[in-house]
Amino acid sequence: MREIIGMNLLYNVDMQKNELRDCLKSYGINITDEQLKQLDTYADMLISYNEKINLTAITEKDQIYEKHFYDSLLLSFARTMEGCLVDVGTGAGFPGVVLKIVYPDLKVILLEPLNKRCIFLNELIKTLGLKDIEVINSRGEDYALSHREEYDMVTARAVTNLNALIEIAGAMVKVGGIFFALRGLNGNKEIIDAEKAYTKMGFVLKEKREFTLSDGSLRIIADLEKIKETPLKFPRNYSMIKRKPL
Repeated sequence: MREIIGMNLLYNVDMQKNELRDCLKSYGINITDEQLKQLDTYADMLISYNEKINLTAITEKDQIYEKHFYDSLLLSFARTMEGCLVDVGTGAGFPGVVLKIVYPDLKVILLEPLNKRCIFLNELIKTLGLKDIEVINSRGEDYALSHREEYDMVTARAVTNLNALIEIAGAMVKVGGIFFALRGLNGNKEIIDAEKAYTKMGFVLKEKREFTLSDGSLRIIADLEKIKETPLKFPRNYSMIKRKPL
C-alpha cells in the first residue's frame, strides 16, 4: 500500500477550459478542444435543468468546473482508465460522465434509481454525442444481484456510508478489478472502520490518496482491489444492509 498524503491541488475556482486543460496536463491527462467544449455544454445543461429538477446544489459555473468536473477526475490521476466502469448512484453524472468525456475509450454504465435524473442523463449523452455509455434506472444492490464479478472498475460519489456502499457495489467488481471509494473530510476514519467490510467482500486496500481543493475541502480516494470472489450471500437486501452493516 502506498499513501500520498496532503497533495494540494491549488486549484483556482476561476479556472475554466484552457486553464483546466493546463492543470490536468500536469498530471499526464491531455484533453482536446472538443472535450473542453463537451464539458462546457455539460455545465450549461446542468445549470439549465437544475431549474426544473434537483440535480446539484452547485450552480455557479466556476464551481461546477472544480467541485464536479475536476473532482470527478481525481480518481484517474494514478490509474489507467480502461475497460468498463460502473458509477453507482451517479445522480447528475458524477463522476461517470466526466470520466467518459475525458477518456472516450472507457465504457461506462451509469446506475441511477431516480427516473427524472435518468431522463436528464440520456438527454445529456445524446447532446454530447457520447458512445458506449448506458444509463440504467436501478438501485445498486438490485443491479449487483444479476451482474456479479463483471466489471473492471466500480465507483460511487456522495452515496451512503462506506460500509454499506462496499456491500452494495463490491459484488459487481471482477477479481483483479478496483472499487474506488470517494470520500470527504472523514474519509480516513471511514476507510479504517470499513476494513472488516471490504475484507469480507474480497478486497484489500491497494492505495489511498488525499487531495485538497482550493477552498480547503478534503478529498480522499481509496483504491480497493478485489483479490478473491465475493461470497454469494452478499449483497443482502437494503433493509438488512442498513440495519446490520458489515
